[in-house]
Amino acid sequence: MSEVRAKKSLGQHFLTDQHIAQDIVAALSFGPEEALAGPAKAQVLEVGPGMGVLTQYLLRREDIDLRAVEIDRESVDYLYVHFPALGGRLIQGDFLRLPLERLFPGPVHIIGNFPYNISSQIFFKVIDNRERVPQVVCMIQKEVAERIAEKPGTKTYGILSVLLQAWYDIEYLFTVGEGAFNPPPKVKSAVIRLTRNGRESLECDEAFFKKVVKTAFGQRRKTLRNSLKPLLPEGADTSDPVFDLRPERLGVEDFIRLTRMVSLSIQA
Repeated sequence: MSEVRAKKSLGQHFLTDQHIAQDIVAALSFGPEEALAGPAKAQVLEVGPGMGVLTQYLLRREDIDLRAVEIDRESVDYLYVHFPALGGRLIQGDFLRLPLERLFPGPVHIIGNFPYNISSQIFFKVIDNRERVPQVVCMIQKEVAERIAEKPGTKTYGILSVLLQAWYDIEYLFTVGEGAFNPPPKVKSAVIRLTRNGRESLECDEAFFKKVVKTAFGQRRKTLRNSLKPLLPEGADTSDPVFDLRPERLGVEDFIRLTRMVSLSIQA
């Protein structure tokens, strides 16, 4: 088997630039609290290894215990042939359905070139498993990377920005051009790193927090007084200055405060 045929249905664009592959793998780092003493290694899961452009460098790192998950049968066959060291560590399956809590007894760091068409779903799974996933290093569509890493006050700042920044510190590492892939995508890509922050709780109802954020950005051109009408009871007090703002002006702490205010107005 010489190579894997890229499948449009799976959003496959195989990275071919070896220097970029090495830079992505090098971006996976561990803090002092995870100092790897003795034989202990950090658990790492590669999502969508494809033809193993990252895998080859991950396998060389002596500080990690690597596993990989790949949905494409053709890629799985290729990886078994070209990377026998993956034997017993390669899972054929869908990462979105993977029971991380059963497969990994402790923290698991995630790395990969994420398919553009499911990158948001991958991030939502990461949020759901935030106590188990201390770090994510990934390559995604540049536009999505900018949106995730953006600070409040810009047009690209949105739902995913708020929900991820509530739990992770986001670093935009570098941009990758179309020519680094086969087949080349129609857009640029970027590599970002997510590192779990110290937040243990939102100190508000988390499900309702998500609902407030999504409802607010659902009509992002309107002020919060108008965009949140579906959640607010008739006659609710919206005199607080925050209701005069549009959602992109609010940081995570602002949305937490807003969620509490809306919750109280419903309970009143």
